[in-house]
Amino acid sequence: MEDQAEKLREIMRKRSDRQDTDSQDTDRQDTESGENRNSGESLHKRGKTRIIAITSGKGGVGKTNLSVNMALAYARLGKKVVVMDADLGLANVNIMLNMLPKYNLYDMIRKKKTMKEIMVETEYGIFIVAGALGISQVANLSDEERQNFINELSTLSFADIIIIDTSAGVSHNVLDFIAAADDAVIITTPEPTAITDAYGIMKIIATEYENLNMDLKLVVNRAKSSADAKRVADRMTSIASQFLSLKVDYLGYIYDDQIVPQAVLKQKPFMVIDPRSKASMCVQHIVGKMEKSEFKETGGFSSMFKRLFRRP
Repeated sequence: MEDQAEKLREIMRKRSDRQDTDSQDTDRQDTESGENRNSGESLHKRGKTRIIAITSGKGGVGKTNLSVNMALAYARLGKKVVVMDADLGLANVNIMLNMLPKYNLYDMIRKKKTMKEIMVETEYGIFIVAGALGISQVANLSDEERQNFINELSTLSFADIIIIDTSAGVSHNVLDFIAAADDAVIITTPEPTAITDAYGIMKIIATEYENLNMDLKLVVNRAKSSADAKRVADRMTSIASQFLSLKVDYLGYIYDDQIVPQAVLKQKPFMVIDPRSKASMCVQHIVGKMEKSEFKETGGFSSMFKRLFRRP
């Protein structure tokens, strides 16, 4: 089994390296000819897509809300953004956007549809890939299904930003998506149970991936004030550093704003309902800080192919 998995990883390495080379050659040709792409091509070089995984130790802390509204904030900066609902079995990105896509990840994994066929452009200028709502078996993919998933991911390389909304908890699929990302954003609230569960996922990441070359970041949701959020963040980053030897950067907080539950009921992002609300301003600040943070040259699809579903 291990030999078979290693062969699969080697195939993925060769394929992803070849795709990166091809995309760089294409970009070079376009630059020399002076052509300006307007057909959904990346603002960065293809293959340099930034992949951000949003995760949490428990459900109900605002993970999907952060994913969708971060995507809108990036789109307002002129980025091509895809939100992938990787909560395999309990998907809700499309529910939050009041959309009912005809096809979802289940159709792609079962080879009934391609990634391009299930991807939908929203009225807000972002693309979504809907998860498989209520289909529990999708959460445990076979080796063949995982390989098909990896193959299809290459069609998302037009995007500048891919935001992966993982399921809550520490399943193998969640850890695989975290390991495949350039940045992993862990979201928590000031509640003791949420803090404990967020620390739990940090501990598992530190244990499972000793040499993981990625950035872990922390967002505190439903904070009553910046001081309240900072107390939580200082506590968590200090414990992670002291007991896990894990560096976690505090990315920012989202204010406990009434616009958020109102937006959920209306099935619209709060960034759309009130872009000047406290919660919206917090998300814009978070994205601004992400943009200023270092984006490793080793990131993008080449690294993602090598890391995704690395388990034998």
